Amino acid sequence: MNDTIKNKLMLLPDQPGCYLMKDRQGTIIYVGKAKVLKNRVRSYFTGSHDGKTLRLVNEIEDFEYIVTSSNMEALILEMNLIKKHDPKYNVMLKDDKSYPFIKLTAERHPRLITTRKVKKDKGKYFGPYPNVQAANETKKLLDRIYPLRKCSTLPDRVCLYYHLGQCLAPCVNEVSELEYKKMVEEITRFLNGGYKEIKKNLTEKMTAAAEELDFERAKEFRDKIAHIDATMEKQKMTSTDLTDRDVFGYAVDKGWMCVQVFFIRQGKLIERDVSMFPIHNEPEEEIMTFLGQFYLKANHFKPREILVPDTVNEKMAEEFLKVKVLKPQRGQKKDLVKLAHENASIALQEKFSLIERDEERTIKAIERLGEQLGIYTPHRIEAFDNSNIQGTDPVSAMIVFIDGKSEKREYRKYKIKSVQGPDDYDSMREVVRRRYTRVLKDHLPLPDLIIIDGGKGHVEAVRDVLENELNLNIPLSGLVKDEKHRTSQLLYGNPLEIIPLQRNSQEFYLLQRIQDEVHRFAITFHRQLRGKNAFQSMLDDIPGIGEKRKKQLLKSFGSVKKMKEASIEDFTNIGIPIKVAEDLLKKLQE
Repeated sequence: MNDTIKNKLMLLPDQPGCYLMKDRQGTIIYVGKAKVLKNRVRSYFTGSHDGKTLRLVNEIEDFEYIVTSSNMEALILEMNLIKKHDPKYNVMLKDDKSYPFIKLTAERHPRLITTRKVKKDKGKYFGPYPNVQAANETKKLLDRIYPLRKCSTLPDRVCLYYHLGQCLAPCVNEVSELEYKKMVEEITRFLNGGYKEIKKNLTEKMTAAAEELDFERAKEFRDKIAHIDATMEKQKMTSTDLTDRDVFGYAVDKGWMCVQVFFIRQGKLIERDVSMFPIHNEPEEEIMTFLGQFYLKANHFKPREILVPDTVNEKMAEEFLKVKVLKPQRGQKKDLVKLAHENASIALQEKFSLIERDEERTIKAIERLGEQLGIYTPHRIEAFDNSNIQGTDPVSAMIVFIDGKSEKREYRKYKIKSVQGPDDYDSMREVVRRRYTRVLKDHLPLPDLIIIDGGKGHVEAVRDVLENELNLNIPLSGLVKDEKHRTSQLLYGNPLEIIPLQRNSQEFYLLQRIQDEVHRFAITFHRQLRGKNAFQSMLDDIPGIGEKRKKQLLKSFGSVKKMKEASIEDFTNIGIPIKVAEDLLKKLQE
C-alpha cells in the first residue's frame, strides 16, 4: 500500500457511494458500491483475502470515490460507471445473451420475423427463446405452414417463396385482411401453447411417410417435431398459472459466485442461464449488481415477475428494475428458488477443477512469466509478426492476450507501406511505429509486455522505435524458433539474454500459444491479400476494366471460378457492358 492510498483512506467519509480502483497506468480496474465508504474501501487493505481479491488489491495504485445520498443512488451510479469503464475485475457478463423473440408485425401485409429488440410498434412478440437455434427452426416451420410475406419491402414481381407455396404474393395478388387475420390468429395460438394440434398432424404425416418407405420425408417431419419440442416443450416442469417469470438462485464458494436463472414462459421452465465469476464484495451486494447488469446492461427481457432468494433486498430490486420482485416463503415458487440455488451449488463444485486448471494456464502463467522477466505481471501482452514472400505483398499483424487469453476484438492487420523488398527489420519498425503512435494519440491502454516473433535484430529494431522515436519504456522480448519452426527461446533484457524457461511450464506453453497465434493471424492475412491481388491481376489486360470495375467484380463474384460459371446477363446485371463482358469471359476461358 503506497502513501497516496494511506492518506486517502484516512479521509474516507462514512456515507454511501461508489469507489473506483485504478492500476499504475490510471486505468479503472474495479468499480464497487458501499453503504459506508469508509468501512468498505478500508477492508480491501486490511486483513486477509482470497486469491482473487488479493490479485485485485496488488494491482491497486490509487482510488477515487463518489458520495451519494442513498444506497439506491449508489447502485444506479455503479451500473452507469461499470457500463462506461468496463473494469476488468467487475462482473463483465462477457457472454451477454440477447435472446430472440418471434414477432408478428402489425403491417398491412404482416410478416413473421425473429428479432432481439422489443419495440412499441403494435407487433405481437413471443418469447424470448433462450434456445436460439430451435426458435429459428420453429420460425422456418411456421413459414412453411403459413404463407405470410417474407420480403421487407414489396417487390414488383413474385419471388421464389411464392413458387414454393410459402407466400401469397401480395406484391401482385390482392390478399384480404380476413385471410391474414385467420393466419395471425393460428400463429398466435401456436406460439401461445396451441401447437399440439400441429405436432399431432406432423406425427401422422411422419408415420405415413415411413410406411411408404419415404424415409427422407419422414426424417424431415421428425426434425420439425423435434424443433417444436425444443422450443415449446423443452422442460416438462410446469406451474399452475401461465405467468412469465425469471427465478434467481446463487451459490458462493472460494471467492466465486455462480448465478442460475430459470426462465419460465407460459408456465413452463424452458431454459436456464448460468453465470460464474469471481467476486470481491459481499455476496448480497454482488447479486444486486448482477441483477442490474443482467437486465439493464445485457438488455434481457423483463418478465412480469422475478423470484429472488431471501438475501436479496426485494424492495430495492423492484424499485431499481421497475418490475415486480418477490421473495417467496413457501410453496412452488419457494421450491423453484431453492432448485436454482441447488443447481448453482452443483455447477460451482463441478467447475472448480476446470477453473483451477484454466487459472494455471492463464493468470498464474503470466504471473510466473513476470517473475522470470523481473517485471510487473504482464496482464496485457501484444505480439507482432511479419509475413511476405520475397517481399511481395508484405504484411504484419498484431494480436493481444489479456490475462493469458486471446482478445480477438483487439487484433490488428497492417499492410506495409514504406518498405521496398524483403526487409523484416524495417517492416517491424513501420508497424510498431504506426501501432503505438495511434495508441498514444487515442489514449489507448499500453501493453505490459511486447513480444516480437523474431530474433535479436527484430527486437533491437523495435526498441529503437519505442525508446528513441516514441519515448516509451515498455518491456520488450523476442521469441526465437528452432529449425522445426517451434518456439525455442525467449530473449529479454538490454543487452538481450536468453531467459531459461522450463519446456513443460505453463508460462512456456503460453508463449507457444502466443507465437503460434500471431503467426497464424499474419499468414492468413497475407494469403487473403495475395489471393485478392492475384484475382485482380488477371483482369489487368482486359479493355474496359479499370480499378473501379475490378472492385465491383470482386465484390459481386468473389472468385474466378464463379466468374467462369456466370453468364453474359450476370455481368450486365451489375453494370458491365456486353462487349466488356464478352472479352472477360473469353479471357477467363483461355
